[in-house]
Amino acid sequence: MKTVSLFSGCGGMDLGFQQAGFNIVFANDFDKYAAQSYRHNFGEHMVEGDLSQIHEFEIPKHQVLIGGFPCQPFSMMGQKQGFLDNVRGTLFFEVARIIEHHQPEVIVLENVRNLRTHDNGNTLKVIIETLENLNYEVHTQVLNSLDYGVPQKRNRIFIVCFRKDITVQLKESFQFPAGTQFNTDKINIRSILEQNVDPKYYLSHKILPTILSHGSGGYYSKSEIDLPIARPLTATMAKMHRANQDNYVTDPNPLAKEAGKTDIRRLTPRECARLQGFPDDYEIVVSDSQAYKQFGNAVTVNVAQAIAESILTVLPNAMKRETANV
Repeated sequence: MKTVSLFSGCGGMDLGFQQAGFNIVFANDFDKYAAQSYRHNFGEHMVEGDLSQIHEFEIPKHQVLIGGFPCQPFSMMGQKQGFLDNVRGTLFFEVARIIEHHQPEVIVLENVRNLRTHDNGNTLKVIIETLENLNYEVHTQVLNSLDYGVPQKRNRIFIVCFRKDITVQLKESFQFPAGTQFNTDKINIRSILEQNVDPKYYLSHKILPTILSHGSGGYYSKSEIDLPIARPLTATMAKMHRANQDNYVTDPNPLAKEAGKTDIRRLTPRECARLQGFPDDYEIVVSDSQAYKQFGNAVTVNVAQAIAESILTVLPNAMKRETANV
């Protein structure tokens, strides 16, 4: 099935859908470094730039639209100028105008879990109402990456929509993929660590007390390292937060010792990629700072693939055959 990806980042959602058999024919991101990573690993169908400057006619025909998008407060004070009025001026409007024009059979959107309560629940309410008015049946659920084979706690909301004329053809009602437990003795942070890591990732004796502090002033949060399951990766990992925000591991290394460093280090970009389900043949072609940002913002590949496969299980055979023939 021809699939369009918006706010693609470095391609976590795309890779999951691609692995399930979907054909990504167009991708877009505003960030030039994310576009660079995407283009290097997926191909020239990445169009870098502001989506608001891309006309819907410039986007190829497609059956599936996927993507994450930044959330913003939406107005509930529309002047009855059309059902898109309440989202005009927001980034979701750019998604909605493309949906309105192309009317894809399936839509999959992703966002942070707090979208449910953002602007007192108004944001998600307007999103759902807009999609329903665009003639879609809407399903939402928060999924945790930990339930899909990666040792990272990461809750994200997914919005899966089927065009209403398609819903009557579905084999059964769509269900979000059920998570599966795995043996954390075998799959954990230790299992994704690289060997012989460059000393630059190790903490200095000077910064270590700051990283391990439990907070300051009236704020207290216990700092823990060597966790078996990672905290959610963030887009600002390059800044090195306290250990109660980021993931640090004890990993003695003679080279680090020779460089005057401690035995404690932060995760490498490759390890962050692994925690997001990216295979090792996904090439990192940007700086560490940009790589941390991209993997911190990415959709976990395993979760995206599980959702894509769940969609395929309910689609009519004719649509599935089209997917198989891509």
